[in-house]
Amino acid sequence: MSYDPNNQYLKDYLAIDKKALIKEGAGYDGKKSCFIPCEKEGFIRGEIQSTKGDDITVKTEKGEVRTVNKDDVSQMNPPKFELCEDMANLTYLNEAAILHNLRARYVR
Repeated sequence: MSYDPNNQYLKDYLAIDKKALIKEGAGYDGKKSCFIPCEKEGFIRGEIQSTKGDDITVKTEKGEVRTVNKDDVSQMNPPKFELCEDMANLTYLNEAAILHNLRARYVR
């Protein structure tokens, strides 16, 4: 089977628009963007608001403000790694990043 760039199915389901992914990740800050545990979803994106000792206050993507232990916070990869096919290329290879990448790739 050869690749046909005009095939609408391939454009809709298999092609990845890297420019659109970068626009979606415009709010990314390497020092503040993180994942924290979530009972329902496994991990949820968040942004670090403050740090006090071992406790970190994080504002989640849903608008909740939660305080978690620093050991429960996982770093988030830059937007250019969204939908990465080879996860060995991820900057931060942690459980949250792997699960997020798999969810982004297979639930779209």
